[in-house]
Amino acid sequence: MMNIVKSIAVVMLGAMLFVSCKKEATTALAGEDVVATTNQSSKEVAGTMEKATFQVEGMTCAIGCAKLIEGKLAAMDGVKLAHVDFDTKTATVEFDDAKQNAQSITTTVEKIANGIYKVENMSSVK
Repeated sequence: MMNIVKSIAVVMLGAMLFVSCKKEATTALAGEDVVATTNQSSKEVAGTMEKATFQVEGMTCAIGCAKLIEGKLAAMDGVKLAHVDFDTKTATVEFDDAKQNAQSITTTVEKIANGIYKVENMSSVK
């Protein structure tokens, strides 16, 4: 009987550690598909490719927060590559400047999970 109780306790502890992101981020994940980091729908470049790098504040985990943001950015029309590094809180996005701009990227990130993420120190190069 004691072994069963210990096993249940270990499973519950593991489950709690696995879902340790903010409740808002977990709620935002419910029912939302995370898209791969490369956007397959829009390969044609209408303008000039631009690369933006910025800090994302408000992330609490790599699996939920960073991957959610990365997926939302990758799904944007004209985005060739999106990468979010949780450890450095840095995001890099390569995009077609005829289809996206720094403001649309900022807006996309800051709308996720009811505004818990904030974009700071945006810089971009063509």
